[in-house]
Amino acid sequence: MASKVLIYGGSGGIGSATARILHARGLQLHLVGRNQESLVALADELGASYTVGDVLDSALFPRVAAETGESLDGLVYAVGTLNLRSLPRLNEADFLNDFRVNALGAALAVQAALPALKNSAGTASVVLYSSIAAQQGFALHASLGMAKGAIKGLTLSLAAELAPKVRVNAIAPSLTRTPLAAGILANEQTAQTIAGIHPLPRIGTPADMAALTAFLLSTDADWMTGQIIGVDGGRSTLRVKG
Repeated sequence: MASKVLIYGGSGGIGSATARILHARGLQLHLVGRNQESLVALADELGASYTVGDVLDSALFPRVAAETGESLDGLVYAVGTLNLRSLPRLNEADFLNDFRVNALGAALAVQAALPALKNSAGTASVVLYSSIAAQQGFALHASLGMAKGAIKGLTLSLAAELAPKVRVNAIAPSLTRTPLAAGILANEQTAQTIAGIHPLPRIGTPADMAALTAFLLSTDADWMTGQIIGVDGGRSTLRVKG
C-alpha cells in the first residue's frame, strides 16, 4: 500500500505545491482546507480524499482523524496568518487568532493524528511551519512572531516526546509568493525591494517550501528530527552588504 500523508492547508500555496510533488511520487493524500471549491478541485485532480473545515473549529481535528483512516505516514501543517500591525494596533483578538491558527492548530492536528502516525509501518514524519520572524526581530511582527515562535518550542517538544516512532521538524520561510502574501507583493516595486534584502535576491516560492517538505517526509530524512530549517534566501543568517 502506498504511503499516506495528511496535509492541512492542502489547497493553499505551499500545501497544494507539496500535494502535487507527493502525488507525483505515488503517495496517497488527504487534504484539509476551508475553501471547499479549491479543495475539491485539487482533490479531484490528484485523486485525494479531503475534509472541508476551519482550524479555528476544534471539532475539525477529530473529524479529520476519523476520515483519514487508521494509519498515516506523514502530516504537514501548512496553515498560517500574515497579520502585520504595529503593537498599538494589535488587540487581544489578533494575538489569540494568530496563536490559534499557527500554533494551537498545529498541536491539535498532531494530537488527533497521533494514533494513526504511530500505526505507520515505518517512522512517521510531521512537518510544521515556523517563520524567519521567529528567528529575527522584524517591526510589525509582534503577533505573528510570537505565534510562529511557539512552533519552535512545539517542534522540539514533540520531537523529543514522539521519538523514535514519529519524527517532527519545522520549516522557517521568509516571505513567499502565496495567496496569503498577495497583498504585500501586489506592488512590484515593493516586491523587488523585499527580494533585494535577501542574499539570494528573490522572493520565495511555494515550490521552494514544498521541495523541503517532501524531503523531510521521505525516508531520505530518516535521521532528522527536532530541526527548524530556514528556507529564506540566507536572510536569517547572512549579511552581505554593510
